[in-house]
Amino acid sequence: MAIYERQPGDIIYAATTIVSDGEIPGYPADSVLAEAGTRGVLINVGHLEENPARKLMLVRFEQGNAQLGPPIGCWVEELTDEP
Repeated sequence: MAIYERQPGDIIYAATTIVSDGEIPGYPADSVLAEAGTRGVLINVGHLEENPARKLMLVRFEQGNAQLGPPIGCWVEELTDEP
């Protein structure tokens, strides 16, 4: 199944290292939110009002303490089905 066909609750992985833009409380700009290959769970799928054709996926990635991190908005190209 292609990444853009995924549904909330599906397991996905970071295709690239995902870095904070400074908008998530407690995570300063340029801090690493998920290394490439980190497993996450898809929370929701949506889009920006300015560009409805481009999907934005809300993901919570696993952290080193076996907890899920904060919800992070990711573009489809930042995610993959493979670890």
